[in-house]
Amino acid sequence: MQVLSVNVGRPRSNPAKGGLTGIDKRPVDGPVTVVVPGPKGTGEVGLVGDRVYDVKHHGGTDQAVYAYAREDLDGWETELDVTLGNGGFGENLTTVGLDVNQALIGERWRIGPDVVLEVTSPRIPCSTFQHWLGQRGWIKRFTRAALPGAYLRVIEPGQLRAADPIVVVHRPDHQVTVEFAFRAMTVEPDLLPQLLAAAALPEAERERARRRAHR
Repeated sequence: MQVLSVNVGRPRSNPAKGGLTGIDKRPVDGPVTVVVPGPKGTGEVGLVGDRVYDVKHHGGTDQAVYAYAREDLDGWETELDVTLGNGGFGENLTTVGLDVNQALIGERWRIGPDVVLEVTSPRIPCSTFQHWLGQRGWIKRFTRAALPGAYLRVIEPGQLRAADPIVVVHRPDHQVTVEFAFRAMTVEPDLLPQLLAAAALPEAERERARRRAHR
């Protein structure tokens, strides 16, 4: 399990929502510094040199880093008949050898000698993502596949780079995977109460799960 590439965004216009978007992420050479970005609302994320522009929905502590597996990108390449480079889904880390969607919420990864990240939640697709890929009906298609990739928070900052090994250093005592959380948050809301087993889930999602449990 390792990082295949570290990808940082280039700001570009966002016809889907207006303003700018940071979804155009490209691999960078050399080490990238990883920091704790603070709360959502500023545009700050975990990788120095990167940022988000839809500050209401993206960035901040619980969405500091986004990881997607190269194996899943390869599958989408075949299905969509397109070329998807590393960073093609707007991910900061393109991984190899790691089933990102079966990671547990709260699972911790040590990447290289310095950095520890914690899995927090799945990526929920939006209109920017659909416009970026240029695929009609993409949000529904992506949702059906339930291969969302994972957001992570920074537990130990430092530096990481392409080819750094990924070691799972902690797995919590529950069964809430990234894929399961995604299905609960999208097409199977009856599953939401089960997300309460995952203490590392962002508080907004835990509150949504609590409301569903008390219906």
